[in-house]
Amino acid sequence: MQPSRLHPALVFAVIFLAIFLLHIPLLSLPYFWDEAGYYVPATRDLLTGSLIPHTTLSNAHPPLVLAWVALWWKVVGFAPVVTRAAMLVLAAFSLLGIFRLAERVANAEVAIASTLCVAVYPVFFAQSSLAQVDLAAAGFIFWGLTAYLEDRSISAAVWFSLAALAKETAIIAPLALAGWEILRLYFASRGNASSATKSSSGTTLSSDSMIENEGVPAASLKQALSLLFPLLPLIAWYGYHYANTGYVFGNPEFFRYNIAATLSVPRFALALLLRLWQVFGYLCLWVLTLAMIAAMWFPPLQPNGSPRRRIAISVQVVFLVIVATYVVVMALIGGAVLARYMLPAIPLVIIASVSTLWRRVPYWQAFVVVVVAGFVLAWFVNPPYGFSPEDNLAYRDYVVLHEDGEHFLEARYPMSHALTAWPASDELARPWLGYVTRPVQVVRIEDFSLEQVLSAADFRANYDVALVFSTKYQPVHGMLDRWKAWEDLKTKYFGFHRDLPPSAIAQLLGGRIVFAEERKGQWIAVIEMEKIENARLDSRGRLSPQNQIISASSGRNVF
Repeated sequence: MQPSRLHPALVFAVIFLAIFLLHIPLLSLPYFWDEAGYYVPATRDLLTGSLIPHTTLSNAHPPLVLAWVALWWKVVGFAPVVTRAAMLVLAAFSLLGIFRLAERVANAEVAIASTLCVAVYPVFFAQSSLAQVDLAAAGFIFWGLTAYLEDRSISAAVWFSLAALAKETAIIAPLALAGWEILRLYFASRGNASSATKSSSGTTLSSDSMIENEGVPAASLKQALSLLFPLLPLIAWYGYHYANTGYVFGNPEFFRYNIAATLSVPRFALALLLRLWQVFGYLCLWVLTLAMIAAMWFPPLQPNGSPRRRIAISVQVVFLVIVATYVVVMALIGGAVLARYMLPAIPLVIIASVSTLWRRVPYWQAFVVVVVAGFVLAWFVNPPYGFSPEDNLAYRDYVVLHEDGEHFLEARYPMSHALTAWPASDELARPWLGYVTRPVQVVRIEDFSLEQVLSAADFRANYDVALVFSTKYQPVHGMLDRWKAWEDLKTKYFGFHRDLPPSAIAQLLGGRIVFAEERKGQWIAVIEMEKIENARLDSRGRLSPQNQIISASSGRNVF
């Protein structure tokens, strides 16, 4: 392949400037969901010199990305805009890795189009400025994969090690490639034995014919061992974590939710289907997938009398190994089937799809424009089924709703005790998350399902006001809403629940709605509890039954 005429530093600068300008309206947003609940508190702890979080339960995630953000805070200052700028640098670096990978396996045209598609793909775009670790880990994987394809074992080991220290699940990629190398070694040894046998009988067969090496380094024990090297720093981190906490893979509840509770055949089968959808169809990705499939019916273009080159079959197999391994492993583990966990796999599908269009479709750029338009549309238009708001700009709607609701609560009830659920409980209790100016006393429940609201009603003397909100996005007329069997499966295997509407919550808690706001299917409301005045005593000097309050000790998750 001909090297690009563009210097990598120039490509990085262009990418960073483009995504920074696109994210300007999002840079000052307060922290969202897992940012507020884990990553930002953990980074603040790291800033004080503690590699292991102590103001939040440790999930045992390696600290590389958190250290990067902490460095920016130390140099520039603690503010959401600083955090998001730091993450955009990592996003731009990841996109540069995608550009170099696509250029290495295809050409500059495919690289530019693929990088553009990945940059505007809703999940990647939304994650680009969020203080989470999956995108950065994926970026290091792309750099490691490029080094692997160029037969630079030491560089590949370094990049994959950085990926594993960004997030532990990134170890999937080098382990998958190591397994592939071992298989190639096995088949190569069998091919050599077959060659020797046929040579002794007078037939000559080169062992090189047994394995296609175009675009992939020759199978070797050294290559396989270099791919296992990233295990060492990850093991060292887990050893350090165990020595300081007494457990290896995060706190016991984290381990139960993400591993122990996911190991069942029915759940695996359902999660596998969801992972395949996320890799090939989610949020308008199906447009590109269908375009690629349709393009396969056309013969390769021959602009210079010879067919345009495809991505080498051996490289396509490597892509398939990584994608398939991620689909299977991430269907097996992970309590929440989040699309961001598949970021190491989705760009590989996009590169292969764009390369197919370039090779077979005369006006392939037009199809890329349609795909890009579909991705941008998916920033703003939510799908007709439940999804995670962090996968497009629905997360901005969430943040704006919570800003408005919590500003109202703080101004109207500054000394109140507020009933709410996570993550609003952290948003109210920690002013440095950007929602309130001073801490609000919080009484916490799990969610706003009927069971939890009834539990909260039993100890309503413990709070003066309730901040209730949609904890899950659910469209008004979802395409699967009437399929009860699907809802039962989601409830059993993925912790699905339905939040009660604000009016029903207010009625059950004995309060009245004083603030309510809604944005594209998400909502928030503030409910003021009606006080019981002029309580009467019975003949023995005790409160009459209608004025008694059931002890809060029977409630769950009250802080």
